[in-house]
Amino acid sequence: MSIELVNHIIKQALITVLLASAPALVIGLLVGLVISVFQAVSQIHEVTLAFIPKIVAIFLSLIIFGPWIISVIIQFAINLWANLSNYGTM
Repeated sequence: MSIELVNHIIKQALITVLLASAPALVIGLLVGLVISVFQAVSQIHEVTLAFIPKIVAIFLSLIIFGPWIISVIIQFAINLWANLSNYGTM
């Protein structure tokens, strides 16, 4: 197995991880930003006010985007398994 092939596999794995985690991270970031602005405007600084809505938003984003996340991961695994015989011969 050549270094280029290993680099390609690692690159595809990192892209898959970024794609799979992006919906939850972006939703969490946006909800956190909205809550931070609300806390700054209202001067209410309660920890649970920031924590609970982010958990709920991330949970809902995983429910909504779950099938797409699973399909991205499955596509990566199928591609890896389909080319497994080529990896051993190089």
